[in-house]
Amino acid sequence: MRKLGLALVCVLCLVLALGALPVNAKTLPVNSANEKVQLNEAQKKELATLHKDILEKQKEVVSKYVEYGVISKEKGDKIISRLDERYEKLVKNEFIPRWSKCKKQKLE
Repeated sequence: MRKLGLALVCVLCLVLALGALPVNAKTLPVNSANEKVQLNEAQKKELATLHKDILEKQKEVVSKYVEYGVISKEKGDKIISRLDERYEKLVKNEFIPRWSKCKKQKLE
C-alpha cells in the first residue's frame, strides 16, 4: 500500500513538473487594420477557383439536405442565396476577407 502511494505521488509530481514547462509558441504577425494587403492576379485567380469550388460543394450539400427532407426548400433557397451573397462580397473585396469591427474589438 505504501509503494502504491509513493508511486502515485511520484506520478503526480512528474505530471505537475511537465505541465509547468514553458511553451515556446511563436506568435504570428497580424496585419494591422491600416495595412493594406494586395494580391496579384494569379493569387486572385487561384483564390477565386478555390472559393468557387467550395461554394459549389456547399450548394450541393444544401441541395442534398433539401432532397432528404432535413430542411425545407425555402430554407435551402435562403441558405444558397446567403452563400452567393458571401461569394459576391469576397469578389468585391478581391478575395481578402474583411472582419467586422465588433470582432476586431473582441480580438484585441
